[in-house]
Amino acid sequence: MSGVITVSEPSWIASFTGLSPRQFGKLITALRREGADPVRKGRPLSLPLEDRVLLVAAHWRTNLTLRQLGPRFGVSKSAADRIIDHLGPALALQQRKRFRKDTVLIVDGTLVPARDHTIAEQSKNHRYSTNHQVVIDADPRLVVAVGRPHNTSHRKVRARVEHVFVRMKGWKILRDCRLKGDGVHHAMLGIARLHSFVLAG
Repeated sequence: MSGVITVSEPSWIASFTGLSPRQFGKLITALRREGADPVRKGRPLSLPLEDRVLLVAAHWRTNLTLRQLGPRFGVSKSAADRIIDHLGPALALQQRKRFRKDTVLIVDGTLVPARDHTIAEQSKNHRYSTNHQVVIDADPRLVVAVGRPHNTSHRKVRARVEHVFVRMKGWKILRDCRLKGDGVHHAMLGIARLHSFVLAG
């Protein structure tokens, strides 16, 4: 079918994935190795793995409805839905568990507006959102882990952390530290240790 989006036109790869054709090829090889393209019984899939991955990326990049997206790839709305359901999880980041000793990890949270109110809660901006914690390796700025969306549970955990901060800041040096260099870091570490000793009994 002419006029459909396909990897045979390399410009679509960069537009939807941000990857070069070479990087995209490496991703496809890795997905095949991980079993994302099994041999299936019955009717064959209407798109090759490369085009299915591009379809998922296009959906994520553009947020088009499946009714809009399917025809652009020459498939039905229901076929597009099946492709996204199957390949979305296969494209998930494999979270790293081991790091070099000198690795600096940065953790921060971000709100993602979501229409599914069973997983989202109303946030400060009055929109329903999910809260995701993201961990990056500071030097290459690679994402190494992403937490599951959590809201009510996150608020409870966060409240516990904030209670610890309040107790630690009972030590006045942490309200206006005049120590130089590593002094504030050492004070923070020492107070944290003392705090833990108190809790441990």
